[in-house]
Amino acid sequence: MASAAASAPPPPASLPRIVAASLIGTTIEWYDFFLYGSAAALVFNKLFFPDSDPLVGTLLSFLTYAVGFAARPLGALVFGHYGDRLGRKKLLILSLVLMGGATFAIGLLPTHSTVGSAAPVLLTTLRLIQGFALGGEWGGAVLLVSEHGDARRRGFWASWPQTGAPAGQLLATGVLSLLTTVLSDDAFGTWGWRIPFLLSGVLVVVGLWIRLSVDESPVFRQALERAESRRTEEPEKLPLVSVLRHHWRDVLVAMGARMAENISYYVITAFILVYATTSAGVSKQTALNAVLIASAVHFAVIPAWGALSDRVGRRPVYLLGAAGVGLWMFPFFSLVDTGSFGYLVLAVTVGLVLHGAMYAPQAAFFAEMFATRMRYSGASIGAQFASVAAGAPAPLIATALLSDYDSSTPIALYVIAAAVLTLIAVGVARETRHRDLARVEGGQDERADTAPAAEARTV
Repeated sequence: MASAAASAPPPPASLPRIVAASLIGTTIEWYDFFLYGSAAALVFNKLFFPDSDPLVGTLLSFLTYAVGFAARPLGALVFGHYGDRLGRKKLLILSLVLMGGATFAIGLLPTHSTVGSAAPVLLTTLRLIQGFALGGEWGGAVLLVSEHGDARRRGFWASWPQTGAPAGQLLATGVLSLLTTVLSDDAFGTWGWRIPFLLSGVLVVVGLWIRLSVDESPVFRQALERAESRRTEEPEKLPLVSVLRHHWRDVLVAMGARMAENISYYVITAFILVYATTSAGVSKQTALNAVLIASAVHFAVIPAWGALSDRVGRRPVYLLGAAGVGLWMFPFFSLVDTGSFGYLVLAVTVGLVLHGAMYAPQAAFFAEMFATRMRYSGASIGAQFASVAAGAPAPLIATALLSDYDSSTPIALYVIAAAVLTLIAVGVARETRHRDLARVEGGQDERADTAPAAEARTV
C-alpha cells in the first residue's frame, strides 16, 4: 500500500493550475484536429480534390481526415514510451508544438489549382503529423491531472482535460461559423478557410506558456525514485512490454470502451455537416450553428458526469452513455431530417450529452487501469489503437453508407453496433473508482482494488 505522502493531494492552489494547463493544451490540440475535420466536410473536397464528383470528393477529403487517426497509435507508442520513462510534462510540450506547427502549415498550403497532385500529398503529410501529436497528447494530459488530484474526486478533476474536446470543437466551429457569416462562399473558399489554421500559431504560444509553468506528476516522480532506489533491479526499458504482459485485458477493455464513444462523436459532429447539408436540405451555416450550440452544452455536462462517476462508479456512468447513444440514433436522424434548426440542435445536443457520459469518466477509468511506470503507454495505446477502427473511418463509413443506400438507417445501425461492443467491454470490466494510482509497481499487486477505507487513509 502506498504511503500517505505518496497519495496526498497537492496544495489547493496547484491543482487548478494543473487542470488549466491540461485543459488549455487539449483545447488547442482538439481545435487543430477538429478544424481539419470541419474543413474536410466543407471545403477541402473542392480545394484539394476538384476533379471528383462532390460526394466522391468528400469521401477523398475524409480519407485524408482518417489518415490522421492512422498516425495516432504510432504517437501513442512513442509518446507513451518516453512519457513513462522521462515524464509527462516534457512529452506534452512536444505534442503541442508538433500539432500547432502542422496546423499552422496547413493554413499556408497551396491548393490543387496551384501545384496539382502535390497539394493533397502535402495535406496528407501534415495530417499525419497532427495525428502523431494527438496520439501522444491525450494520455499525458489526463494523467497529469489524474496523478496530481485528490483520489476521492479524481473522476471530476480528470474530466476537465476531456472538456478540451468540446472546447476545441466549439472554438473551431465558432471560428468557421463566424467566417462563413461574414465572408461570401467564394471568399471563404479562396482564402478565408486559411484564417482559423493560421490562428493556431497564436494559441500554441499561449498553451506553451501555461504548460511550462506546471510541475511534473508527483506520482510519476515517486515511481521513478522507487525504481532508481532498487539497485538490484533493472528499470523497465520498454513500458509497452509490461503493458502487454500485465495489462493486456485492460487494453482490450479500453479499446472496446472507445468504440461507441469515438464513432458516435464523429458521426454526430463531423458527418452531420455532410448529412444535414446534402440530405436534409440544411444550409452549411445552420449545421455549423447547431454543432456550436451542442458543443457548448457538451462542455458543461462533462464535469457533471465526471463528478457522478466519483459517486456511483466509472462503469455505471459509462454504460448509461453507451446505451443512451445507441437508443438515440434513430430519433437523432429523424429530427435532423425535419430540416428544422430547433430539432437539429436538439438532436445534436442530446447526442453529445449522452456521449459525455462515456467521455467524462473515461480519463479516470483508463488511468486507474494501469500501473504508474506503464500508465502513459497503457492508456494511450488502449485509446488510440481503438481510434483507428472507430473514429478514423466513422465519417468515411457513414458517408459511404449514405452514398450507397441514400438512407440514414444503415448509419444508425452502424452506431448501434458500436454501442453494443462498448456495453460488452465495459460490462465485463472491473470497477476502478477505488484504485490507488500510487500503488507499488509490479504484477498483480498493482491491479488490486483499493478498499474505500484504505483509500481514505491515503488521501
